[in-house]
Amino acid sequence: MPNVVQPTGQDWGDVKVGKHSGPLRKAPKSASGVSMMKAAGLLKTEKRHAAGGNASAHSGGTINARKLEESDETKHAKVDKSLSKALMQARMAKKMTQKELATAINEKPQVIGEYESGKAIPNAQIISKMERKLGCKLPRPGKKPAGPKSGGASKTGSAKPSGRSTV
Repeated sequence: MPNVVQPTGQDWGDVKVGKHSGPLRKAPKSASGVSMMKAAGLLKTEKRHAAGGNASAHSGGTINARKLEESDETKHAKVDKSLSKALMQARMAKKMTQKELATAINEKPQVIGEYESGKAIPNAQIISKMERKLGCKLPRPGKKPAGPKSGGASKTGSAKPSGRSTV
């Protein structure tokens, strides 16, 4: 029988664990040291793309955020002054406070205050609740005055006589 070495499953080689498991090299402290080590093939450098993604508050990234905030596309429609004035007058005529009106329509008093100051974003449901409670019509935002209804007749067709005669 030939002599064959059977592996026993044990590895008795040295293993180094920790920071200094490899050969010790001093890191270069200057740009010239880095370039010398690169030339000798002892050092590799990599360019990091998008490194330092967490920009500080004083960097140029906040300028774009300001431009977004100031653009007209992101602004919400606010309550018209005529609505806020009419709401205030109707509430005062009923001798109600903002809190009383708010509890009557199941809203927070801050909502009524926002509508009266013109800072609220108009909500048709809230406006209709206020109209019902105050017993008057409030000017609605965004609604255009309705033009004369044609009733299916053409505009160039026969018009109804007004009953006045020009003599």
